[in-house]
Amino acid sequence: MQWIALLIGYVLGSIPFGLLLTRMIGIDIRQVGSGNIGTTNVLRTGNKALAAATLLLDAGKGAAAVLIGRELGGEMAGIMAGMAAFIGHCFPVWLRFRGGKGVATILGITLAALPLAGLIALAVWLGGALVTRYSSVGGMLAAVACPLAVWLLAHDLGWALHLAMLAALLIFQHRDNLARLGNGTESKIGQKAK
Repeated sequence: MQWIALLIGYVLGSIPFGLLLTRMIGIDIRQVGSGNIGTTNVLRTGNKALAAATLLLDAGKGAAAVLIGRELGGEMAGIMAGMAAFIGHCFPVWLRFRGGKGVATILGITLAALPLAGLIALAVWLGGALVTRYSSVGGMLAAVACPLAVWLLAHDLGWALHLAMLAALLIFQHRDNLARLGNGTESKIGQKAK
């Protein structure tokens, strides 16, 4: 059952909602701003409703993968399906493995794993983004908060370790953002990508 959960998780995760939603209004999100298919770049189109929908759907596919995996094969299958959804979001086969960075998806996974931990990570994301005005900073802080919150609230080593691996991959996905933060060229929320 874990293999089925992995496959379902990957397929769910690889649905590029940002790309699909922006195509509905005649925009290829890969040609906008940073070229990323995630919420922050969808926001650069100026369409806040589509950005909000992208956030909810990208989080929802992470949560759905965990819940389906649990139903199929218990907690470990849920963990594996969640990880596969994150991998699918970052590396979707139909987009030549060039997907999003995974912030909304890891938040959805954490919400399904332990709702209170997910809410804490969501608050960290919003707080980090509002205080710094950098979406990338908020996202990376939230990713670090996911395994920490799960461990502190539930002492669930399985979830904490797997979320820590996803957080490390998420931070790696932000390596260009980290370089831009270092040289002062990272776009703030509301600005066009540089």
